[in-house]
Amino acid sequence: MRKLFWIACIVSIVLILAPGSAIKAQLRAQSLPPAGAAVPTQNPNQGVADRSRELSRLFNDIWQDKLKHQPEYATYLGDKRYDAELTDYSPRAVNEALERGRTFIDRLSKIDTTGLPQQEQLSADLMLRSLIEDQEGAPFKEWEMPANQYDGIQLDLPQLPEHTLFDNADDYDNYIARLGKVPVAFTQIMTNMQSGIDDHRTPPAYLMEKVLAQTQAIAAQKPADSPFAEPLKKFPAAVSAEDRKRISEALLDTIARQVLPSYQRFAKFLSVTYIPGCRKDPGIWALPDGHAYYAFLVRQSTTLDKTPAEIHQIGLDEVKRDEADMLTIVHKLGFADLKSFSAALKANPKDHPASADALLAAYKGYIAQMQPRLPELFGRLPKAKLEVVPMPAYMAPNQPEAFYDQGTPDGKRPGNVDVNLYDWANRSLAGVEAVAYHEGIPGHHLQISIAQELTGLPEFRRQGYYTAYTEGWAMYSERLGKEIRFYQDPYSDYGRLEDDMWRAIRLVVDTGVHSQHWTRQQMVDYFHDHSSLDETNVQSEVDRYIAWPAQALGYKMGQLKILELRDRARTALGPKFDLKAFHDVVIDSGALPMDVLEKQVDAWIASQSAAAKAQ
Repeated sequence: MRKLFWIACIVSIVLILAPGSAIKAQLRAQSLPPAGAAVPTQNPNQGVADRSRELSRLFNDIWQDKLKHQPEYATYLGDKRYDAELTDYSPRAVNEALERGRTFIDRLSKIDTTGLPQQEQLSADLMLRSLIEDQEGAPFKEWEMPANQYDGIQLDLPQLPEHTLFDNADDYDNYIARLGKVPVAFTQIMTNMQSGIDDHRTPPAYLMEKVLAQTQAIAAQKPADSPFAEPLKKFPAAVSAEDRKRISEALLDTIARQVLPSYQRFAKFLSVTYIPGCRKDPGIWALPDGHAYYAFLVRQSTTLDKTPAEIHQIGLDEVKRDEADMLTIVHKLGFADLKSFSAALKANPKDHPASADALLAAYKGYIAQMQPRLPELFGRLPKAKLEVVPMPAYMAPNQPEAFYDQGTPDGKRPGNVDVNLYDWANRSLAGVEAVAYHEGIPGHHLQISIAQELTGLPEFRRQGYYTAYTEGWAMYSERLGKEIRFYQDPYSDYGRLEDDMWRAIRLVVDTGVHSQHWTRQQMVDYFHDHSSLDETNVQSEVDRYIAWPAQALGYKMGQLKILELRDRARTALGPKFDLKAFHDVVIDSGALPMDVLEKQVDAWIASQSAAAKAQ
């Protein structure tokens, strides 16, 4: 799943005027409780119903604040109120966001959750945890490194047409007004990146060369050919012929005068100023507080109490496990070892798509195969539609095989599996089945759509995202296909294991480069030594881990935790274990940190055990 830049851009930014020690002192001064601890209410006569309403109001205030100050995210969710606005990336906005966060912490810490329904207590714990984490992350100044080849304003702005609902002329007018603010947004971003140079907080220079190429590609387009002009290709019936003419002229003029020149300015800034000032080492350890920052990101991504060294060893162990399972398949197919099989697989034309359309069709076929089998695995199924579509060409060269782009909660925009058709002839078909289940069903689409459709939870829970949970669930879903006897083609089953190996390798190379000072070539070599992943994906993945420190750790760590919890439940409940019920417990509360999910599953096991004894 591709996590949008603006979703995370404000909530993890820095309090410029207060160093980390000052932030911690402020939090201590507020006497914040640990998550889950009850706080005495300021009004001893306030009843449960009143406190519940107060908590609900606070959640709504926090949510509305998020939508107001992250207007692109509101648009992404189908909320049109801020469609004419862009995020304010200025230092002033950064400080104000953190100040509002501390105000919310203070309000939340004064609400006594004793006696409230379990889900409300959980919501309070999760929100407090999130707000405090935002403050803890502030000293690392993520706002000074706002762009890489995967995320950033240069990629996010062209996605606005895809994520905007165009129902009438007003929607187009708001879109044009929003694009008119692009020059200011780029200026703010460049100012922040200049601050990063001054503070020695920059990404690797070679990655920013990729950002430069992305930026130049868009800057060189004609207004009518750019992705920003996509809404002109199909007007809704509600837009009159007169308005269509007016809108077309105004939009193309805005693209020509405001948007494309901003990309040109950004490209010049990157080439002349920024890239020469970027760091040379690939690992985040090279930043002034790099090791501390990486430890923070590891906790944030995995939501587990594991050190980089522990995760590195887990990765080594998982690589050995997957290699043994892969060898079993290879030997059955008559090959002596993984290397000889890998060479034969790459040379086999049947392992490569005959066309871009054939690659797209392969994903569609596996998702269609899974759809009727879902009732065997889940008690609750999503209502939202799922479509398989080509990935936008402007971003495809630096993106993974596929990613999931969630739909709107009201269902007006379906969820999409975006398939990367770049260099399609050199892509392997062996892993497509696993990726289809991961990005589509029963992976991201099922889990995220169900979360959006839940009732009785605040919006931040329905739209929640934790890497270890969300990506761990998607990885776990790949195995579910095996359990219902898919992967009948041994090459596809090998591809499943290779995808699992790929995520295990992540644990090794991510921690290797960011905590053990590996070079980029060491990462590439480890991939080649332990997988047959095609060169296009190896190069893309290595650069992904360098650009997104610790993000990729959540996948395998989350999957392992879910498998651990399922084994625990199966052992405890024996013949009373119900797989469908277990799955519903895991996904029916929205995304959760893995330590919280563990408590939820343990409580379910206890209740099921008690019910069995009572029979």
